[in-house]
Amino acid sequence: MDKNQIQKALKSLKEASKERKFSQSVDLIINLKNINTKSQPVNFFVTLPKTKGRKLKVAGFLGQELADQGKSVLDLVITQLEFASYKSDPKKIKKLAEEYDIFIAQATVMAKMAGTFGKILGMKGKMPNPKMGGVVPPNANLEQTRDKLERTVRLTAKKATNLQVLVGKESMDEADLIENIMTVYKAAIQSLPSGEQNIKKIQLKFTMSKPVTIE
Repeated sequence: MDKNQIQKALKSLKEASKERKFSQSVDLIINLKNINTKSQPVNFFVTLPKTKGRKLKVAGFLGQELADQGKSVLDLVITQLEFASYKSDPKKIKKLAEEYDIFIAQATVMAKMAGTFGKILGMKGKMPNPKMGGVVPPNANLEQTRDKLERTVRLTAKKATNLQVLVGKESMDEADLIENIMTVYKAAIQSLPSGEQNIKKIQLKFTMSKPVTIE
C-alpha cells in the first residue's frame, strides 16, 4: 500500500458519500487472514503523527506533585484527597466515565485510584493504561502526555477477523490523513505475527458510508 493508493481510495469515498452537515470520522479497516485471533489476540497501540481531528476530554488522578500543573493542562483533576467522595457513589464514577474520553494517573496514587475507580472504569475500557502512556511519574510533563494520548489509538482483535480504528476526520488536510493511515499500516505489519501475510485487504470508511477497498 502506498500514498497514491490511499489518495485514490479517499477520492472514491468522497465521490460515493453524501454530503453531511458535519465532518465525518475516517476509519481504517484492516481485514486479517491466516491468523486465529482467539489463540493469537492482536492488541497494540499506535501514536499518530497528526491529530485525529477532534479534541478529547482528559481527566487526571493526581497527587500533590502534579495537581497544579494538571489544573492548567487537563479538563479535570481529581486529587488523592478527593477519592473518598467518589468511593461511596458509583453513579458519580459512571457519570465521570461517560463524560471523559481519556484518564491518566500519577503512578504514586495508581493503587488507591484503582481501588476506588477501577471496577467501573475497567468495565468501560477507560482505566489509565501504562502501555498507552497513561500512568505517569510525579515529575511528568502533562502537556506532552496529553498531546501523545490524544494522538494514540488502540488496535485490537481478540475474536474478530479485522482491526478498525479512527485515523482522522474527512475535513482534515489530505496529506495529514494519509500520513496517519500509513503510520497505522506500518505499525500493523510490525505487530502482526506474519506481517503483510496476515493482511487480506485494507479499507477506508466514513461514519455514514460503506467501506472502500484500497487497491
